Amino acid sequence: MIGALFPLVRPVLHGLDAESAHNLTLRALSLMPPRRPAPDDPRLAVDLLGRRFPNPVGLAAGFDKGATVPDQLLGLGFGFVEVGGVVPRPQPGNPQPRVFRLTRDGGVINRFGLNSEGLAVVSRRLAARAGRPGIVGVNIGANKDSADRLADYAACTRALAPLVGFVTVNVSSPNTPGLRDLQGEAFLDELLARVIEARDAVHPATAVLLKIAPDIALDTLDAICATAVRRGVQALVVSNTTIARPDSLAEAALARETGGLSGRPLFGPATRLLAETYLRVGGRVPLVGVGGIDSAEAAWTKIRAGASLLQLYSALVYAGPGLVPDIKAGLVRRMKAEELTGLAQVVGRDAGDLARTA
Repeated sequence: MIGALFPLVRPVLHGLDAESAHNLTLRALSLMPPRRPAPDDPRLAVDLLGRRFPNPVGLAAGFDKGATVPDQLLGLGFGFVEVGGVVPRPQPGNPQPRVFRLTRDGGVINRFGLNSEGLAVVSRRLAARAGRPGIVGVNIGANKDSADRLADYAACTRALAPLVGFVTVNVSSPNTPGLRDLQGEAFLDELLARVIEARDAVHPATAVLLKIAPDIALDTLDAICATAVRRGVQALVVSNTTIARPDSLAEAALARETGGLSGRPLFGPATRLLAETYLRVGGRVPLVGVGGIDSAEAAWTKIRAGASLLQLYSALVYAGPGLVPDIKAGLVRRMKAEELTGLAQVVGRDAGDLARTA
């Protein structure tokens, strides 16, 4: 029903600046009572991270930063929802305007700068939904002015791990100065050690995921993968937004805005990195594929590249919530056509080719 209404409300939303439209969407969702989604085809189920995901299509971090509407979002048919990013102390983020639609490219540029209401507020909201069905995870970061960023991640983990299904360590946002430096091998090793120690102290069953940037060299990827395996990270999220600007972008003026580029222009580089990551970790660490998923075909390609789970966000700006059931239906059609019983039979099967050509 909501998906069917989107073509009618899209002109209104796109008549507003992107951040105002997003805030209006969150407000509208908050007024809806949470509802249980329709059952998914059993072939879509994914057993991962010690849980059964009803389908692999998740909502990426950044949409519901404050954990205000996770249950309403699950009601739209997502298999899981990742809230945040969350940092320990409230911070306003970067000055507005800080998010821009690249309509002709199907892309979005944002430089939010990890705006967050802070750990206390988000913890309280997540605690209030204890016992409700559905898998909710949280993306964590560090305050921009933090004197000890490792301590920030540990604090977020201690507070949030008992309240969620997984914690995603975000070292790859391009909008917090110096954050991507934590992808360096020595820093990352210490960071993951601190996070996992904090998790183990409060709730060992909560999975720890690591989200990486698409703008890394393959030798850096080698080091990240080795560190993640050694430290026992339970999944890698590939990837965050990119600071690159492809020459093919039609919205040339907006492309000059600083920030992370997401949406369709990210699909190629993010999928190549996903495939390269799969070739390095194989079955040792499962992967979550993110970046440019705007159709069932794109979702299927991510799975072929190595993704066991998927996340999207920017495509919702253009296609609305009806995209979620469309992707799920398309994946089921693919499995029927190939007489497959589950998506695990497809994961990574074309990673070698896609690492070269995606």
